[in-house]
Amino acid sequence: MGRPGLRGGGLFSNLRRGKDLPVNDLPVQLIALGFQALCTLALAGVHFGLWRAQARPYHLSWALAWTFYALRLGAISMYLVGRNEAWLFAHQTVTGWAAMLLLLAALQFNSGLSWRPAYALAGLASPLWAAFAIWGIRDFAIAGASSILLLFSVTLWTAAVFWSRERRQHSAGSQILAWAFTLWSLHHLDYPLLRSQGAGLLYGVFADVALIVLVAVGTLVLVLGEGSRALAARTSELEQLTRQLLRAQEEERRRIARELHDEAGQALTALKIELDLEGRTAASALAARALAQVRDLSNLLRPQAIDDLGLVAALRGMAEDFATRTQLAVEIAAPESASCPPEIAMTIYRVGQEALTNVARHAGAKRAWLTLELGDREARIVIEDDGRGPDAGMKPHLGLLGMHERVVGVGGRLLLGRGAVGGMRVEATLPMGGAA
Repeated sequence: MGRPGLRGGGLFSNLRRGKDLPVNDLPVQLIALGFQALCTLALAGVHFGLWRAQARPYHLSWALAWTFYALRLGAISMYLVGRNEAWLFAHQTVTGWAAMLLLLAALQFNSGLSWRPAYALAGLASPLWAAFAIWGIRDFAIAGASSILLLFSVTLWTAAVFWSRERRQHSAGSQILAWAFTLWSLHHLDYPLLRSQGAGLLYGVFADVALIVLVAVGTLVLVLGEGSRALAARTSELEQLTRQLLRAQEEERRRIARELHDEAGQALTALKIELDLEGRTAASALAARALAQVRDLSNLLRPQAIDDLGLVAALRGMAEDFATRTQLAVEIAAPESASCPPEIAMTIYRVGQEALTNVARHAGAKRAWLTLELGDREARIVIEDDGRGPDAGMKPHLGLLGMHERVVGVGGRLLLGRGAVGGMRVEATLPMGGAA
């Protein structure tokens, strides 16, 4: 008497020996399963590439899970060809491993679960249960139902993870993956119903392929979204650091300017008085020159006029001094009086100072125009000249980069271009409230 075969209920009877599987349909079934396996391996490759690029452990877990998922398709294909129960055992075992890895990946993604070697022991449950179902109780209905319920539970859990993430942090990628895994979990439940009517395999393959494509798209959208958020976070951190550095720089300049004015300036003044009393005019002239240089340096480091007289007076004084030193005419259009936050006032002054310095160094101009407009919400400073203007391939030098960092650091914007008279135009617009 021969060895008894696997028993199976009506819902799982399609894969029993010789039932509802005409011989001429077998090549079509195998081709469909092979195509699905290739698509699944492609999804595994996507996650493996992301793991290599980002070193995120959940991408490695997903890559392994989808690889095992593809292997289970190969195992069931071999079972369909030869009806060897060893391939059915391999299918059941690898299905359990794929489900466990999908669950591990979801937990790693959601809560940062770390891998422990002890988790590998859970993998023993899959071959033990497969062996018991196939060679112990010898009932394919139980074996098939256990696989379907396991895959249903794991894919539904994964969907819940992405729904939870989508509620916490709205993301198109999370929403796509949540819907994909929700549909996939329900799709696992329709297999036995359709197979009992002889219509399950091809439908299941094409539904799985569509869901694989959806998961791949969702994964890429999620990764790109995470990259964009990470880049935005780094940019925000750099902007905050830049603002802190600029504030520290201004404080240091203020301190050095005060030291020069109070210590060096007073010492040179006293020295000049002593030399004048002694009648040493040549030495007194040298002391006077040194005193003027110290005052100019102090003013460059921290213009005292901003604190004493206000922004407009400080700009006018800077323009007059610039015209005297460079023999370049500067016209200023500004309100008679202005009030703005100290950080914005200093930024406007520094932009004007750097822009006029660039005119003297690079423009070859004869005239320059400085316009200041102050509103309730924004302040705007425009500097133009009649020089040669910007080159087509102009690369920003250190001064322009520093100007840009100052303006962006307080939440403003800087525009560079050709002015109305052909020279360079520098326009900075700053919020009156300063940086957020």
